Amino acid sequence: MKILVAGWFSFEKCNTTAGDLMARDIVCEWIEKAGYAYDVALAPPFVGGVDWRLVDPHTYSHVVFVCGPFPYVKLSNDFVEHFSCCRLIGVDLSMIEPIDRWNPFDVLLERDSSAISRPDITFVSRQPKVPVVGIILVHPQHEYKDKGRHQIAHEAINRLIASREMVTVPIDTGLDPNQTNLKSAAEIESLIARMDFVVTTRLHGTVLALKNGVPVIAIDPIAGGAKIVLQTKTIGWPVVFNAENLTDEALQQAFDYCQTEAAREKARDCRDRAIKTVEQVRDEFISALMPSSSSARVCREEALDKSQLEPPRFTIRQVVVRKARTFKKKATYAIVKLLLGNQKSEVLLSKL
Repeated sequence: MKILVAGWFSFEKCNTTAGDLMARDIVCEWIEKAGYAYDVALAPPFVGGVDWRLVDPHTYSHVVFVCGPFPYVKLSNDFVEHFSCCRLIGVDLSMIEPIDRWNPFDVLLERDSSAISRPDITFVSRQPKVPVVGIILVHPQHEYKDKGRHQIAHEAINRLIASREMVTVPIDTGLDPNQTNLKSAAEIESLIARMDFVVTTRLHGTVLALKNGVPVIAIDPIAGGAKIVLQTKTIGWPVVFNAENLTDEALQQAFDYCQTEAAREKARDCRDRAIKTVEQVRDEFISALMPSSSSARVCREEALDKSQLEPPRFTIRQVVVRKARTFKKKATYAIVKLLLGNQKSEVLLSKL
């Protein structure tokens, strides 16, 4: 006696879901527990198993089709006819046709049909959980000039993501605009707070994670370390790297540490330490509002690089692009004016 387990994972381009695969694994576990041998029918992109179209149906005593809708269409009907010599069992299926009109299974343990409804079998799945990791990357920071090592840092993060199973959640802390459809600081922080841990090259990615007791792999993308290194040193957070000294092995170790309860406890300790210091800053700020407070202004002009005050210089490419856009706008106006007349064109272009 041998059983073939099939489902929509046995057909190409049939929108196989995570639930389909989880249900398949549950049925295979039940078959193993019963002591029977089985094959699984798979189609690309899934590898291994057998191709149900190529196997001899007489190889199998039973064929089990598991999970998903099972409509009366050519694809499902071809499958049923191919294995008509076997005992057909349907498990966790949603039967589209009323079963008094069409039920191709010898035994139907459906999820739902015109006769009955049952809980989906993935309720008993013991799928292992993987960490949900917020990825917060900073844009190139030109104010640091030639000290930026952003590409090195971000490439190392990409290698880490590729090397481990995890759910990555891109989070943009900017709001003008935001690249991850977040509309406020509250939304940004709320998302960060729900991560298992965070990997970031941004200072506020680091701060908002630790503020909420979320461990963080903080990478300073500035050569020699800048505000991220100084911030983590100030509050006592140990998982921080300089981009130029970053190794894949160190990131792997940090990945493991940030999943521990010890890391979460450390994050909370850093938050509490930071809050105490900020309270002192608050008191000093209030004192600075008093009329009698002193001034600490310094401006040593001879020590400053005044070239930084000059208007930005555009590259030839930037100038060409700007000129082209201006030309395109003028050309568009001329064409619309010609077609619609002066008054209508003014109204139309004001809406563009």
